[in-house]
Formats: sequence, C-alpha cells, structure tokens
Amino acid sequence: MISWLSNDFRRVPLAIYTDPSIYSQELQCIFKGRSWNYVGLSSEVAKPGDFIQTYVGEVSVVLVRDLQNKLRVFVNRCTHRGAQICYKQRGNTKVLTCPYHKWSFNLEGKLVGIPFRRGISGKGGMSPSFEPLQHGLEQLNVAEHNGVVFASYAKDIEPLEQYIGPNILSYFDRVCDGRSLKVIGKIRHYVKSNWKLQVENLKDPFHAALLHEFFVAFGIWRSDQETEVRVDELGRNSVLVSTASFKKSTHNNPKETASERKGLYLEDYSIIAHQREYEYGTGSILTIWPNLILLQQLNCLAMRHIRPNGPDSCVKTWTFFGYESDTPELLQKRLKQINLLGPSGLVTIDDNEILAITQAGVSGSPNSQAVLEVGQGSGDTNHMLTESAIRGFYKYYKSIMDDENI
Repeated sequence: MISWLSNDFRRVPLAIYTDPSIYSQELQCIFKGRSWNYVGLSSEVAKPGDFIQTYVGEVSVVLVRDLQNKLRVFVNRCTHRGAQICYKQRGNTKVLTCPYHKWSFNLEGKLVGIPFRRGISGKGGMSPSFEPLQHGLEQLNVAEHNGVVFASYAKDIEPLEQYIGPNILSYFDRVCDGRSLKVIGKIRHYVKSNWKLQVENLKDPFHAALLHEFFVAFGIWRSDQETEVRVDELGRNSVLVSTASFKKSTHNNPKETASERKGLYLEDYSIIAHQREYEYGTGSILTIWPNLILLQQLNCLAMRHIRPNGPDSCVKTWTFFGYESDTPELLQKRLKQINLLGPSGLVTIDDNEILAITQAGVSGSPNSQAVLEVGQGSGDTNHMLTESAIRGFYKYYKSIMDDENI
C-alpha cells in the first residue's frame, strides 16, 4: 500500500512512477475507466473508409470513418484468435481483414466474412450454432468536438464537453474553434519516463524559464510574463496561457541570461517570427485527462498524445496541424516552428533528457516523496510560480484509483 502523507497533495509518493502493480491498476482504472481518451483528428479520416491506428492506454485501436460517415473506434483485435487486424498506420479500406485466418469485418465492426465457414466437401467448418453477429469487433464510445476525436471504454460517461468543463473548454475552443483542421506533420518518439511525469511537465509553468534557455533568451517564456493558470474543479484538466514579451535582457541588466552572457544570439529570427492569431496569449498548454496536451506556441499547433509504455517509459506522438484556411505564408511559419518542438527541437530535447534523469532518480528511491510546495492550493492562479495544476492532477488521480490500494 502506498502512503500519501498529505491531503493537499504537496507530497507525492515516488512509487507511483515505478511500481508495476500501480501501473497495471492505472491501465484499468484510468485508460479503460471513465476517461475520454484522445485518438486523433477527424481530418485524419476525412473520407469513408479512411482509418488510422492509434492507442487508448497501451491498447492499439483503429479510428475509422464508416460508409455512413460515422466515426468509429475499434479495439485492434480479431475476435477469432486475437491477432491485430490493422497493421498499417493509416489507409483506406472497405473491410478490415485479419491477416491470420482472413476473418473480415465491415466498417461498422460486424463480422461479414469467414473462410471455410461451411468446411470443404462437407468436412470441418464452423459449428452450426456459431452466430457471426455475436463476434463483431469490440467498439468504444466515440465523441468529437470541433474536429478532435476521443474514445472511451465507459458507455455511461458524461458528454465530452461536460468532461472538459466550461472554463477549460473555452481555451480548447480558442484553438479548435470549428475551422477545418489540417495535419501538416506527425512525429513519434520514445522517452524513458513514466507517462505521468510527462503530463506533469506540461502542468508546471515555471520550469520553462529555468530549463529552456532558448525560451528565456528570446523572451518567449519568462517567469515575469503575463500568465494564467486555470484548473477545473476536479483537478483533472488545466491550461497554462502566457503572453511573450520578446524582450531580451540587456548587458547592463543583472538578470541577463546565461546564453546572452556567452554571446549566443539567433542569426535567423524567422524561427520565432510569428503573426498574431488569437485575442490573447502567444502560448497555451492545455492538458486533458488523462494524457492529451493541446499545444499552441507562437504559430505552432500540436496535439501531443502521451502513450504509457510500462512503468518507466512512454511514447509521445505529436500531430502538428493548422487550418485549411491558412495562407501559404502562415503554413510556412507553422512548419518552421515545428523545429522548436519534436524529439530534436530546441526545447523538447531538454524535456526528454530531464524526464529521463527524473525517472532514473525516482527509480533509485521509490520510497521517497516528491515535494510540491510552490504556490497555494490546487486551483487557478495569475502567475507562473505555482504547482497548483500538478496538485490538482493528483487530487483527481487519487480519487480515481482504488483508495485501498494506493
């Protein structure tokens, strides 16, 4: 049993990042429980028959648009012997056919084809009592909001808009406002850290001004910027919104950054050149329980999907997007600013390394506690110096997990 030393979540047991039994419980209680899990953008399956392979927790699923234009999510498992029916990342098809014994399923998930069902020359075949309609693909509940698609194992889960909550939904709609979304790039990479450490990292406003020297040097994310931190009443969803000053320190300023003291300056400022798109904020980081980050940084837009991959690793999939209505000039800005992010970006490479270092540290001391003392409570603030969104996350996390076991 894991001991939480405080009810205000200023202490978090490090065992939650390393214990295999806790991880197994998370897969059941969180990802297969009452959660809306991000699975893709509707524009990725724009035409009937389009499909992509994606994940809910560790489970491979298929997002497909059926012939009636309805979005469906199937568990990627043939109901015959359990083989994955979909082994391509994306494509278009009229039926989903298992490569093992060629059982075929239509785009509504119904079993419509079984080779040798009647046997050969009166020998073998399926039992006369076998009923194909009882062996369709396992389907998840599906919801879409402004082009973003979610799936849930729970059949009685609240509507997606209610799940996100009105305050956080307004920030979601700030970027995904109903305009048609266009995927402009996709990147996937492996990180040696527990999935929760990655989500925490995006709920932590003030590490960026300490870890990401690139951000600080060019005034993109500084501790003194105008900032909002919003956390929903349950603690599960939150948003960080900051407005860049683009002011660099002067050489006479004692707060001059290390990069400036070393004479490190951009020769080509086009990577941070941007045009104003939204009424407020040059950067926003929205986290939707359990593992989606909707990121806007300057003109770069991305869905950042964190897939758990055992207690000590995760896989991050970035889906970079813009709007169908983008001008060629704006599209080029979005494409160039992908270089800020991604696995070898000027910023994300810092996060990947520090998260691996953190996982190594917690693995060596699983009986210790993380200290979350910065700021007050687990709610909204108007500054960066807070860990309130992380405390809110663990407030909800503990309520979901079985109290007798964690």
